[in-house]
Amino acid sequence: MTETEETIMSQTSQGMTISRPGGFDRAGFESFLETRNDPGWVMDMRRRAFDVYSEKQSIPLDPEEWKRVELRAFRPEKFAVAATSETSEVVETLLEDRGEFAGRVSYVDGIGQSPVLDQSLADQGVLFGNLATLASEHGEILKPHFMQNAVQLDTDRFSAWHAAFWTGGTVLYVPRGVEIEQPLYSLISLARDGAADFSHTLIILEDGASATLLEETSSASRDAAGLHVGAVELLVGRDARLRYVQLQNWNDKVWHFAHQAGRVQSNGSLQWTVGGLGAKLAHIHQDVHLDGRGAEAQVNGVTFATDRQVLSYYTQQTHHAADTHSDLLYKDVLRDKSRVIWRGMIKVDQEAQQTDGYQRNDSLVLTPTCRVDAIPGLEIEADDVRCTHGATAGRVDEEQVFYCMSRGLTKYEAMHVIVEGFFQTVFDRIPVEIVRDTLSQTVERKLGIGD
Repeated sequence: MTETEETIMSQTSQGMTISRPGGFDRAGFESFLETRNDPGWVMDMRRRAFDVYSEKQSIPLDPEEWKRVELRAFRPEKFAVAATSETSEVVETLLEDRGEFAGRVSYVDGIGQSPVLDQSLADQGVLFGNLATLASEHGEILKPHFMQNAVQLDTDRFSAWHAAFWTGGTVLYVPRGVEIEQPLYSLISLARDGAADFSHTLIILEDGASATLLEETSSASRDAAGLHVGAVELLVGRDARLRYVQLQNWNDKVWHFAHQAGRVQSNGSLQWTVGGLGAKLAHIHQDVHLDGRGAEAQVNGVTFATDRQVLSYYTQQTHHAADTHSDLLYKDVLRDKSRVIWRGMIKVDQEAQQTDGYQRNDSLVLTPTCRVDAIPGLEIEADDVRCTHGATAGRVDEEQVFYCMSRGLTKYEAMHVIVEGFFQTVFDRIPVEIVRDTLSQTVERKLGIGD
């Protein structure tokens, strides 16, 4: 391997520096472009993104966001983007068989499968399917929004890397005034050992529209190493209502990096639920922007880390307009030698008077060998606001365990009762029943009770 192909990493006080890995250098990028059939505007964006990616290799990552995330073991050259999907393995999912959906779409190793959408919704102008296909067929709708308003390609090397090499992803576009009652479903999966997925989720709700999208990530095999460098963009128009759920359930050999952002216009509402269950190491940069007067966002997070998992979240709630409301609640459970990192920030612009921002992170530690880093923060420029934040961490009360066991429960069952009770305040905020039930059963599996 030549010097330009090696991944050279060094940990400094300013952050991690990474050179171009093999397969993602200039030659690898040009070879990748030859496999694509994208419209001109997408190709132009890819080339611009790769130039930014190349420049960012020598620029340290933001130390405030990344200094607690250990990347020295990360070897990007071990992964590659698949040209086709050759697997016949069945992917075990959490949500897919639990309910009726108005539409379904799935991806294996970044390659989209045939989407399904209720014809009555298609007749109303709803678009739902593969980003690669819809970017060619409906560029006039997607181009003004794709990596323009929420996720920016030049944020850091990971966002630029994603923008250069994305292969597909889910698009949901709901025209003005259209209300979708049944949820839609999206599955992102990795099957081949060494596969890299750069999928992108783009949801656009025009004024007065409403929809629910349930999305999950999963590995076909427990032993296949993988890489996910993704992005999520949630664009909510005036008086629109969006519920978005993403359950991350990779195996413990997947590296997961993602930039995720939502923008909410006047009197719009976004309910965003995140489940962090799998991955070897996951780092999510999650932004919520309240752009219009009366906009509101509720962000729910459920994280359960075991073994040596590292799950990291960098969240920001930014109030740009008056009378806006944000409410973030993350609950973490840790066991074994795992680690959870949460860095939260509420920002209030000077003109965002009479806004209400809330953030809280609570952690339950099941073993003394795991670690929690929870750091809330406020940056307020307005003088007529109500903003509160907090973080707690604590061990399981042994008296609670003893009490449950004295009533005939095993220790595992007692722990499940305590852990589910800890998560219940988040579960109560989730209106989609199949999501609540799925999270509850997943907690059982993580504790070693379920199948």
